[in-house]
Amino acid sequence: MSAIGDQWDGSAELEAQRAALYALLARLLAAPPDSEFLENLQNLEGDETPLGTALSELATAARIGPDELSDEFTKLFYGMGQGGEILPYASYYLTGSLHDRPLAELRRDMDRLGIARGNVNNEPEDHAAALMEMMHGLILGRFGIGAADLSQQTDFFNAHVATWAGDFFVDLEAAPAAVFFVAVAKLGRLFLEVEGDAFQMAA
Repeated sequence: MSAIGDQWDGSAELEAQRAALYALLARLLAAPPDSEFLENLQNLEGDETPLGTALSELATAARIGPDELSDEFTKLFYGMGQGGEILPYASYYLTGSLHDRPLAELRRDMDRLGIARGNVNNEPEDHAAALMEMMHGLILGRFGIGAADLSQQTDFFNAHVATWAGDFFVDLEAAPAAVFFVAVAKLGRLFLEVEGDAFQMAA
């Protein structure tokens, strides 16, 4: 996978790359990768851009064993009965509470856009993995409105992703238990920076 540059060109190839990166982040944040997925991640190749370098670093990090990664995932997101190190929810980042106003606002926009509730570990819809999957679906037209236009993508990104997900990835990158997820967090942080800059320039 080649890295996305600093500016969109509107091509189908670039849109597919954007959607693929959102889908990759969604999968990585939803559950610990199994051995087959880790083998596939090891084949990722990036270019010399910061985002491409992050993809290459993720490929190297994927040499971790699946059992070790499962333990890391649990420590980061669930903990050992006392909660994990990171709470990957928009409501928590924006209000300090779970199931709060950001979740209600997201659900309203989901209804308007024809986005049905997914099954990300039975988590609330404002889980980071679910939001990455929603962006993926908007780009590819997986919901009732068909492929979302640039304005719709921008509105959804600004309302439900840009407000908190960058901070989430920064925290994940620095989390004490993070090893493999340092690379995941770096990829997510850099990708959202590129997306945010591109949305702003296209406005």
